[in-house]
Order: sequence, then C-alpha cells, then structure tokens
Amino acid sequence: MDELYRDYILDHYKQPRNFGTLEPHDLEAHDHNPLCGDELGVHIRVDDGKIAELRFHGQGCAISQASASIASEELIGMPVEQIGKLDADWVVDLLGISISPTRRKCALLSLKVTRGAATGDASWPE
Repeated sequence: MDELYRDYILDHYKQPRNFGTLEPHDLEAHDHNPLCGDELGVHIRVDDGKIAELRFHGQGCAISQASASIASEELIGMPVEQIGKLDADWVVDLLGISISPTRRKCALLSLKVTRGAATGDASWPE
C-alpha cells in the first residue's frame, strides 16, 4: 500500500496542482522550514467565505511540494473559518504514509502557510 502512496506523492511533486501565483488575491502568506530550507507561499481568493481559488508557490523537497499540491485540492471550496481547525493529522492523513520526525515540518509547511494566511496564526500545526 505504501508504494501506491509513494507514487501518488511523486506524481504531485512532479506535476503539482494549483502551483503558481494568483492575482488578485485576498489572503497571502509565505514561510520556510529552517531545518531544510523548504519555502512556500500561498495566495488565496475568497468568495462567500470559502476558498474559491488557491495557488502555492515555492521550492523544496518532494514531501513539502507534494503536501502543498495534495492539500490545495482539498482546501479549494473549504470555508475559510475551518482552516484554523485543521491539524497536523489532517495533512499526514492526506499524504497516506508515515512521516518521520525529520520530515514532519516538510509535510506541515503547506498547512502552516495556509493557516497563517487565513487566521494570522503562523505557528507549526500540532
């Protein structure tokens, strides 16, 4: 089963969904993982309290970039007020593989910047 998820992650890394910038946008944030150098930004356009469009941009390892791509597909259409309620388990479940402690922040960077944009809370998800 892990092989299926690994292929899924590699596909999102090589062909990221919702990658780029978005103009105009209503919300934005940018941050990085100081442990490995991954960096990620997000632009969000909101309509009727929901994420209407979202684009991630940045660079980093396969886990951080695939996590952003996979999460972006789930976040579009979600009420903005729900973003602050998402936790680390949400991202790990989306990835479908076990994440080592050294890769955890790579996987969580996309949620960190999205929460920062939506709520102003740019702390690491727990």
